[in-house]
Amino acid sequence: MFTPPGMGYDRAITIFSPDGRLFQVEYAYEAVKKGRTTLGIKASDGVVLAVEKRKASKLVDEAQKIKIIDHHLGLAFAGLSGDARVLVDQARYYAQIHRLIYGEPIPVELLAKRICDIKQAYTQHGGVRPFGVAFLFAGIDRKGPQLIQTDPGGTYFTCKASAIGMGSQKALEILEKEYSEDIKLDDAILLAIRTLDSVIDGGATEETIEMAVVNVKDKKFTIISKEKLKEYLEKAKSS
Repeated sequence: MFTPPGMGYDRAITIFSPDGRLFQVEYAYEAVKKGRTTLGIKASDGVVLAVEKRKASKLVDEAQKIKIIDHHLGLAFAGLSGDARVLVDQARYYAQIHRLIYGEPIPVELLAKRICDIKQAYTQHGGVRPFGVAFLFAGIDRKGPQLIQTDPGGTYFTCKASAIGMGSQKALEILEKEYSEDIKLDDAILLAIRTLDSVIDGGATEETIEMAVVNVKDKKFTIISKEKLKEYLEKAKSS
């Protein structure tokens, strides 16, 4: 089907613009940029995920932006919650099937790759649109602590620290200045809090952020309770 020059490039996912762009994929990236600030930091002994939390109404329970996928890994996301829900369910399915077949937890990179296979497929078929969500996977496997970012176009890459969402640019500037490769998990947690504190209007409190950690000792992905989070917040503000 012939498409007149300058028309239709942002209407169909299968049509490249003359300069080689897929506008629908770029729009999906924009959906991620409008999401809540989400960051991850890999330490020598674990990984921490932290997310900005905003409540739309006092009548609605806050939806979690950090999800447990398996005992040893979880993820945080920025972007469209509906798109994330579908992919989170699929990630849990892949993790369970891997345990049943191979008798071991799924490697973090393999799971990220499989989710990105789905994302990439939705950039090249008619009648669908790309997933407007980006993930930060955090887990422990044979390679040690793993932090992997996935983007709407189906790209993934391993990170030492990363940030996605609305305040990602400012958060990345802070992380680039303060991150060190020999950082310990407790220090990474405090760095994550200080970073979000600089990004969030009104600062970071136990009501405005949620966090999760996975460490090399027990290899268990755990969402930090409000009581423990309050302790970390006091440490971060006094350091």
